[in-house]
Amino acid sequence: MASSRTSVPISRRQALALAGGSVAAALSIPKLAAAQATNRRTVPSRGFNLPGWVDRSDGIAPSEVVLEKLHGLGFETVRLPVNGDLIAKGDAKALRLIREGVADLVRHGFAVIVDMHPSESLHAALRLDFDAGAERVSQAWTALRSVIADLPAASVYPELLNEPPLESQAWLGLRDHLAEIVRSRCPHHTLVWGPSPSQGIWEIGQTPPLADDNQIAAIHFYAPTAFTHQCETWDASPLARVSNLPFPATKETADVQERIKALRTAGDEQAAALIEEQLSTPWTEAAISAEFAGLKRWSEAHECPVIMNEFGVLNFCVGAESRVAWVRAVRRAAEAHQVGWVHWELDHGFGFIQNRRSADGFDPLMTAALLGSDGGG
Repeated sequence: MASSRTSVPISRRQALALAGGSVAAALSIPKLAAAQATNRRTVPSRGFNLPGWVDRSDGIAPSEVVLEKLHGLGFETVRLPVNGDLIAKGDAKALRLIREGVADLVRHGFAVIVDMHPSESLHAALRLDFDAGAERVSQAWTALRSVIADLPAASVYPELLNEPPLESQAWLGLRDHLAEIVRSRCPHHTLVWGPSPSQGIWEIGQTPPLADDNQIAAIHFYAPTAFTHQCETWDASPLARVSNLPFPATKETADVQERIKALRTAGDEQAAALIEEQLSTPWTEAAISAEFAGLKRWSEAHECPVIMNEFGVLNFCVGAESRVAWVRAVRRAAEAHQVGWVHWELDHGFGFIQNRRSADGFDPLMTAALLGSDGGG
């Protein structure tokens, strides 16, 4: 994912693809990691993504009161995107910002997934000049692994590369190389990785796990995109012209038929056909659950835990009840199939609060859908 889907002009793939050695002793270990302390692998869950902080030179940190409120509501995990271009050369200031940011989150009781999230430039390099791109990612992890090594293994999870824009064979070779780089300094941290090129749930089936006893496979879930990405603004996709679709829905749903008719009347066959194509499978909670049943089968076959570390619905033009229904359905499906979950994102277009600096403006319907509670206030 890019650090902000709502303000940066990036492509669809990029949008989806877009302190020292004493720290460990000083930080508290979240409840989520208790099992790991007794040599059991655990999967972080009940989380949210927090882009726009340590992945930018002008990033904005969440306030103390917001972190306290989020943890008090029941959120346990933060996925923290990191920009490899800022640290590939070993920039001490950028590395210090990451260390301090992660340490602060752990101090508040969160598990933290440190996500190597390629910039637009690095994303392009990986696609157009694999050797150069792979070297940049390797340099970034060579610098970052020392920071990770200083942070508690029970609370901090290095994620090798978000949505690797590569064919599977190329990615698996690079994945194994990055794992070796991180593992050489971080023998006890749980490594996180996902399939290429978009980390989709459908891409995990033919992807083998790492040859490592301490790993988690990570997938993203945004199906159907005609629903989750209505009115997107970052490229020329027909999704930008799709609006006001409900969930659940079938081709026969009145609101769906109305939208398809309006698009065809306006001469937009591309957007109308997209909706019809994606409704070849009805948009229901049962259909979502079936996807996670397949993910669980892969997990059991490979004895590899799994996490969904991105899912969400853009809030630009979707009905609040439909958005909440989809989020609740996905969260329930993940939990029912022993899949950890981390929502994309906190406070931008897919978010559930208005401002990371203010404890006001939390969306109680969304927090209830995510946490299965009254959602706070």
